[in-house]
Amino acid sequence: MTRIAGMAGNRGRNLLNIADREPGGAEFAVILTNDEDAPVLDAAAERGIPTEVVPLADGMSRRDHEAAVLEALSDDEFDLVCLDGYMRILSDTFLDEVPTTLNVHPSLLPSFPGMDAWGDALEAGVSLTGCTVHVVTDATDEEGEVVEAAVDAGPIVTQEPVPVYEGDDEDVLKERVLYEGEFRAYPRAVKWFAEGAVDVDTEAGDVSVDGDAPSAPDAEGLPARRLTASDRADTLRYGENPHQDAAIYADYTCDEASVVHADQLNEGAKALSYNNYNDADGALNLIKEFDEPAAAVIKHTNPAGCATADSLAEAYEKALSTDPMSAFGGIVALNRECDADTAEQIVDSFKEVVVAPGYADDALEVLFEKDNLRILDVGELGERTERFTEKPLVGGRLVQERDLQSISADDLEVVTERAPSDEELETMVFAWQTLKHVKSNGILFADGTETVGIGMGQVSRVDAVRLAAMKAEEHAEGKDAEGAVMASDAFFPFPDGIEEAAEAGIEAVVQPGGSVNDEDVIEAADEHGIAMAFTGQRSFRHD
Repeated sequence: MTRIAGMAGNRGRNLLNIADREPGGAEFAVILTNDEDAPVLDAAAERGIPTEVVPLADGMSRRDHEAAVLEALSDDEFDLVCLDGYMRILSDTFLDEVPTTLNVHPSLLPSFPGMDAWGDALEAGVSLTGCTVHVVTDATDEEGEVVEAAVDAGPIVTQEPVPVYEGDDEDVLKERVLYEGEFRAYPRAVKWFAEGAVDVDTEAGDVSVDGDAPSAPDAEGLPARRLTASDRADTLRYGENPHQDAAIYADYTCDEASVVHADQLNEGAKALSYNNYNDADGALNLIKEFDEPAAAVIKHTNPAGCATADSLAEAYEKALSTDPMSAFGGIVALNRECDADTAEQIVDSFKEVVVAPGYADDALEVLFEKDNLRILDVGELGERTERFTEKPLVGGRLVQERDLQSISADDLEVVTERAPSDEELETMVFAWQTLKHVKSNGILFADGTETVGIGMGQVSRVDAVRLAAMKAEEHAEGKDAEGAVMASDAFFPFPDGIEEAAEAGIEAVVQPGGSVNDEDVIEAADEHGIAMAFTGQRSFRHD
């Protein structure tokens, strides 16, 4: 366990923040101040942290004061020293006798190294400042006098950027740097030291951190720190619900086709809402899966239908007919330039948004007839270049690689007595690529390269099968589940899902496999003459 000696001049808010968080399991052995009235003393006592006061007596030299501080700390065992507003420049008298000493400075050093970093940042008119956690090094000469150029010049451990907004004054900026910068960076640095992940070379002026780079052996492209910045592109009417404020932020380094950067062609129509953006993003990601002409209709980020065909109009017709009732008020995505025939079908029922890589002039004439149908041109689809997706949580965010897996018929492992036909294998591949975009637990029925019924977001896999069967029987137009292929985004834990599928008329199944009950599931498929193939990989989607 790493024990810290903290040294504060006043409130010691950074030290108390570290004490409360215990980053890496670190805890305070003592907190020392040179002011007997410093508020940090009571706050430390409330947390059960021992304290020391070493006043600066009149006429006391720097070295004598540091010797007194060392004497006060002599009975305490500690592995790290953390300064927080301790307004004394430290010399080698102190630094040579203690472990590594850290300080936090309220700017992105070497910018604004002085005592009024916040005021200096405002005076300079910068849009970005922040804080720096650095190793404290000797900033005095042989006589103990301060060498200004050496102050706050020790090796940098970590930094945290903080924006400067128009209208900020020094007090506002000071608080933002503390709460959004120092309260993040200082515990991070302490955690690294506590975990033994830091190597400090004071002579070379270098600090290296294990894993703090995407190329680190154990990082897999995920560095120890993830710093992102984005610009607010627009404020939205509201969030998911009218009582929630919302905005859309843009990453202008993204080269991939994106609804965030799409041109809205009918500028007179109402702006996109939070839900429109979310659904349109999901729809666009789905149709990027296919090289053939493809269309999808999305509702609440789930596909109501998806299909590929020889023409875009045919693909849209097949996608819509999966569940035209649920498609009402949905989002349409196309992976080809929208033509007039497809546009005529789209405007036959109420849709919120159309997303496509371009529109023919006669298609726009048709689409513009609907006043509030938002028309987004995302440009050439190109390659999928964004590697990661992320989800904000209260207090943090999850980051993962995108699910860009793609299968072919050759990747499938046939596990039943009856092998799938070539047509069923083609449908399995289509169904799997589409199912990746259905919320888990997800089940998808498909015939050829069109969806027939979709069961999404169920807490029971067998219920997802029942929902897909109900959708195929009651909502699909001109098609049903008889003879269709079923895809499951994770293994079947019991044979009951296969029993339900057989009752619905399913004749082939594609699923990951891997259940302890795989043999029972395969046996149930064989009893019903169902062909089954394993992908060997699941495709959960929870957002």
